[in-house]
Amino acid sequence: MSDSVSGGDGESERNESAKAAKKRRRREPPPDPTPLPGLVDAHTHLAACGGRDAESVAAILDRAEAVGVGAVITVADDMVDARWAVAAAEWDERAYAAVALHPMHAGDLDDANAAELERMAEHPRVVAVGETGLDYYWPGKSDDCAPPAVQHETFRWHIDLAKRVGKPLMIHNREADRDLLDILAAEGAPDVVIMHCFSGDLAVARECIDRGYVLSFAGTVSFANAGELRAAAEIVPDDQILVETDAPFLTPHPYRGQPNQSYCLPYTARALADIRGVDDEAMGRILGANARRIYRLPLR
Repeated sequence: MSDSVSGGDGESERNESAKAAKKRRRREPPPDPTPLPGLVDAHTHLAACGGRDAESVAAILDRAEAVGVGAVITVADDMVDARWAVAAAEWDERAYAAVALHPMHAGDLDDANAAELERMAEHPRVVAVGETGLDYYWPGKSDDCAPPAVQHETFRWHIDLAKRVGKPLMIHNREADRDLLDILAAEGAPDVVIMHCFSGDLAVARECIDRGYVLSFAGTVSFANAGELRAAAEIVPDDQILVETDAPFLTPHPYRGQPNQSYCLPYTARALADIRGVDDEAMGRILGANARRIYRLPLR
């Protein structure tokens, strides 16, 4: 009996040790990837990654540049984030901003915020209106999320803003494929529409491609359970594909769940190269050139 109890205690200790080790790994940032020159992080959140002053933004971008990520688009979720994004783009020439209200914050679009977003959208360092769109996952789960009807109206306002300022529209879409595509069709899409962190199936991918939209892939495309997403990434034309981190979220395999930053972008770019059956360097050139063309960034 004592041996049995002792064995049980040992098993429990090993399980606890394994859990502690897993927690430690989840707090550790991934190692630097082998550099892949020419990349642009098409969607990140510098403030959420710790970039809240010029020094910390420079440190994040220095690490990214060392592995080939020469520029990033830092994206707003709400008004506070929008101000941070514009500030970061002013602090460092490698950072550009996108401003909008995330659909969760669609209810914040009052007259004052609309006027401020319009001024921000005209800023020369702001290269897109986003992220905006529809999110049907959170309503009912979070009291803070705007209901669908409010999201629809705010999304329409952002579509009009993007057309008025002549800048790409960056889309957030979660479990709202049909309504989102129908609203874009009814309102008349801007010249450039970017499906941020594309997560749709093959049918949605084909419809977006046929409409000329750009599909941007995050670390999710590298996940083991993402077969449908990989199939979508395989069919996107070369001139309609981007790569992003959505940092600090969606860290690519094999570091899923660990902290993400723009320096991790080569992992996802290489996953796309493998999916599409092309050379890593060629994939990097395609992705970087697309981002610079779509966001009208200077060539480097």
